[in-house]
Amino acid sequence: MLQVLERFRTILGDGYVLTQPADLVPYEADWRGRYLGEALCVVRPASTAEVAAVVKACAEHQLAMVPQGGNTGLVGGGVPRMGRREVVVSLSRMNRVLDVDGANSTITVEAGCTLAAVQAAAHDVDRLFPLSLASEGTCQIGGNLACNAGGVQVLRYGNMRELTLGIEAVLPDGRVWNGLRGLRKDNTGYDLKQLFIGSEGTLGIITAAVLKLLPMPRSRAVAWVALASPAAAIALLGLMRARAAERLSAFEVIGEAAFDLVVQHMPGVFSPLAERAPWYALIELGDSDPAGGVKILLEDILGLALEERLISDAAVAASLAQMADLWALREWISEAQKIEGISVKHDISLPVSRIPEFLDAAGSALAEHFGPLRIVAFGHAGDGNLHYNLSRFNAAENTAFIARSAEANQIVHDLVTSLGGSISAEHGLGQLKRDEIRRYKSGIELEMMRGIKQLLDPAGIMNPGKVL
Repeated sequence: MLQVLERFRTILGDGYVLTQPADLVPYEADWRGRYLGEALCVVRPASTAEVAAVVKACAEHQLAMVPQGGNTGLVGGGVPRMGRREVVVSLSRMNRVLDVDGANSTITVEAGCTLAAVQAAAHDVDRLFPLSLASEGTCQIGGNLACNAGGVQVLRYGNMRELTLGIEAVLPDGRVWNGLRGLRKDNTGYDLKQLFIGSEGTLGIITAAVLKLLPMPRSRAVAWVALASPAAAIALLGLMRARAAERLSAFEVIGEAAFDLVVQHMPGVFSPLAERAPWYALIELGDSDPAGGVKILLEDILGLALEERLISDAAVAASLAQMADLWALREWISEAQKIEGISVKHDISLPVSRIPEFLDAAGSALAEHFGPLRIVAFGHAGDGNLHYNLSRFNAAENTAFIARSAEANQIVHDLVTSLGGSISAEHGLGQLKRDEIRRYKSGIELEMMRGIKQLLDPAGIMNPGKVL
């Protein structure tokens, strides 16, 4: 161990190899505080060459590595395991924008750039990088790629798979694959970048990427809408799609329990509507034409929805500040939940048409099995992604409920699978669902995944214990 640590210091410099317990703490626990591991050290390379040299040293000494970005993940995929003495490879120093090509509408960035920094760099050239997450000030592009992040505008722009044209990655033996090509058409065999996007760092370390840029919206309209049921929400989504078409950027649903937590725990929050409702929708329209009339269009559609009794009330933002206030009601849900305590979290996707059926059936099945639960349901209904989180109202009872997480998971995941859905929409598998996925993926799928892992990482040293 002393020999390899000295080699790391030779590659990186003394200040970028962390070994003191106090220095390791921020890298050893996940954002939720659910997973706590033990790192041999944390290395902080500043270039792809340094990453490659570190990885080669780890491969020669058979040391396991854990790539880590902003450490905002929710499934324990970016932290080391306890008792394994793994090397955490932090990409945070690799935070440069390498190139902006306005004519090609692309931006090339290092993996340690925060999502907010990439958004700002795009804005500086009058372009939009549309990925948007509550953690965008902290999460990094490498982690967004490794987890195939989605966020609130997948409905219009797609997730990271759709927003990425090329990547650069260091393989588990230290070789570098440079696939930084800004091409929208490249039909020359297997699309290798897609192996790494969504792989959660188990096949290699993504060090840079070429990302798509899009036209900057010139006009926006945002509304907070009261609904009686999930079925009404899906009917409203259909109406929005039919009338607003490509202008529909986001359609989020928020259950009453989720909204109540935000009001209870986040300072300065107030309800935009006079009366509470069982469900809410947060809707955004955008147009590249400054005179696109999206606010009038949104008001017209909501007026029609009111006539058809799909909604009971709505508030349309009158300013950018009000738009931000409405979006904060959605973005603060995870933070409010964290204050309340640990919950059994589910990040699921369903055919949009099956969302109401799932919510009705899951609520009934869980109540029958466990009795009363707090169900915090919210998410990206426009693309079928729900965050479905469960807890008890009393802290002592909640501790006992958390100990029965496996029972809750099976009820939820069995139902999701029966409806043609997936048990992980955008958070990944990490440690949390590594074993659970074996119930739901076919044998041949797992065999192919293991084959790819074996081909690229035969020694099993790249983020072991995650995904597979």
